[in-house]
Amino acid sequence: MAVIQEPAPDSESPVTARLFEIPKVSAVTALALAVADMIGTGVFTSLGFQVRDIPSGFSLLMLWVVGGVVALCGAASYSELAAAFPRSGGEYNYLSRTFHPAVGFLAGWISATVGFAAPVALAAMAFGQYFAGIVPGAPEIALGLGVTVLVSAVHLSGTHRGSMLQNVTTFMKLVLIAVLIVAGFVWGHPQNISFLPSAADAGYITGAPFAIGLVFVLYAYSGWNAATYIAGEIDEPHRNLPRSIIAALLIVTALYMLLNAVFLYTTPIQELKGQLDVGLIAGRHIFGEAGGRLIAALICVGLVSSISAMMWVGPRVTMVMGEDIPLLRVFSRRAKNGVPATALMFQLFVVAALMLTQSFEAVLDFIQFALTFSSFLTVLGVIVLRYRQPDLPRPCKAWGYPVTPFIFLAVTLFVLAHLATVRPLQCLASFCTMLAGLLLYAISVRHSRTAL
Repeated sequence: MAVIQEPAPDSESPVTARLFEIPKVSAVTALALAVADMIGTGVFTSLGFQVRDIPSGFSLLMLWVVGGVVALCGAASYSELAAAFPRSGGEYNYLSRTFHPAVGFLAGWISATVGFAAPVALAAMAFGQYFAGIVPGAPEIALGLGVTVLVSAVHLSGTHRGSMLQNVTTFMKLVLIAVLIVAGFVWGHPQNISFLPSAADAGYITGAPFAIGLVFVLYAYSGWNAATYIAGEIDEPHRNLPRSIIAALLIVTALYMLLNAVFLYTTPIQELKGQLDVGLIAGRHIFGEAGGRLIAALICVGLVSSISAMMWVGPRVTMVMGEDIPLLRVFSRRAKNGVPATALMFQLFVVAALMLTQSFEAVLDFIQFALTFSSFLTVLGVIVLRYRQPDLPRPCKAWGYPVTPFIFLAVTLFVLAHLATVRPLQCLASFCTMLAGLLLYAISVRHSRTAL
């Protein structure tokens, strides 16, 4: 057991420091957390939306290649920031130090309200739908909400039990994916699809459908920065945090490529179009009806891993904001075991509210603009800090600088532009959510000055 006291991001932050006996998170658990947060609903649901406009096997796999490269470029920048500022909070911590506390608050507000709650809601909705594939007629929303409550209860019981749940469910998830990949290529019936490039692929890759497809892919990769949100709890974060992020991305990129290739290799595209439970559909083609149900059960276990990861790291952002901002001080409260219980219960409430929308695609479109914008600003911050604070201690520097951050910025800007064009209403709703965050920040600043 180690005693942790997290510092404020700057000397002016109104933090009430508290000491807790909290077990340090190992590099292996940080790796499992990142893998679990990435391999969630995205890889088991995205393909059904992508094949509607992109019928090419090569272009579909290129989506996942591009997504992996972009995520690796982003990870290089995040690793530099995580090593320089090893405090929990993720973008909230980095943007507060790089630009202004208001910008950091904006990122934290996104994370606290929808950034983690919405992906949990998506994973819980997918859990319910996959479970209904095992037991027809099962109440999907009730099941999804029920498993989220159970996972939250485990994390409320302490970091040690939460770590055990995370490691076990993540291991089971990786076993599932390995079984699917091997069985698909060995026993699956090949479909009439080619993974070699053709003349038509240039048009697919440069078109709007590819950019929209990247929205789903970047969402599937979005958990690569999960460990940065609990940096203050990781053992030797300056060394273990960058390693866990990069290793997790390399593992997940390889698995995403192989898994989507298996889906396309074994299942007719017409059956995948517009479908949410592509893993279940592919499982039936590989193993038959009974085997498909088994795969659905294993996918449910994998989704529990994703829900666990996000119910673990999300409340840490809200907690750190509560430590810094008097108006949100209620969220800084920890239980005796060090768990941010109030922040966790708040996130659980938001999850339940989002699940009542019962619209998977609408929730995804709503959050992706805000999350992508937040990541864009964070990576931009690496360039800004190199210019403003060249002597800042950087235990880990972004490899490939300045090429890697520019690749990330260019691709994410490309996606943001297409999102704003093709999904204007969802982007407007996301933008309004950000404005509400800035308004709350202004109120909190005024409240702090009045209190003084």
